Amino acid sequence: MNEALVKNWFYADTIESLYKIHQEDINIVLFNRNIDALKTDIDDVLTRQVKINAYGTIDNIMKELIDQCELSYSSLLIKDIKNQLISFKQISQSETLRLFLATVETDMCKKFHIDVNDLRMLCTYSGSGTLWLTEDNVNREALKNFADNATIVIDENNIQQAETGTVIILKGSTYPKYQTKAIVHRSPTIENKEEKRLLLRIDTSEFLK
Repeated sequence: MNEALVKNWFYADTIESLYKIHQEDINIVLFNRNIDALKTDIDDVLTRQVKINAYGTIDNIMKELIDQCELSYSSLLIKDIKNQLISFKQISQSETLRLFLATVETDMCKKFHIDVNDLRMLCTYSGSGTLWLTEDNVNREALKNFADNATIVIDENNIQQAETGTVIILKGSTYPKYQTKAIVHRSPTIENKEEKRLLLRIDTSEFLK
């Protein structure tokens, strides 16, 4: 099969390249990066049970984040999250955003699925990253019929996984500009490994203009 017909992903080499998500045939863009400098702040957050939901402008979200996260504005992790908010705002064209930052110890979404939204940004600061499928590895009919993972995935040996620290932009089913199919993905299984993740999720609060 011609890869050009099925390739639905793009590996960005800069944070600005995440804008490639707007290409018609792309439904996931990944920016791999080194986050070793954030380790002290990440380890600090992991010692606590954190679950932060914040909504509004970037300034409103940052105030809520500082109030709840027990980190200062000078924290490298806080600065990194602000950079992700700024980047996602530019990419999504949404004036208001929704942020979710949480320590996770359970299996969140065990089934491969698509999101009912336009765009979403994810970053796993600690622990296993998001699992996703290349388009040639998806049985879309099985997905539509709510089949199990073994039926949805054509080749389990070809399941992709984002690295820790990677910034991901996911295209959902309500993305309005093209007929691109939403990315099929799921959360990693961590309960049986007693693993703890630190997950950042940013969503739009408006449809793309």
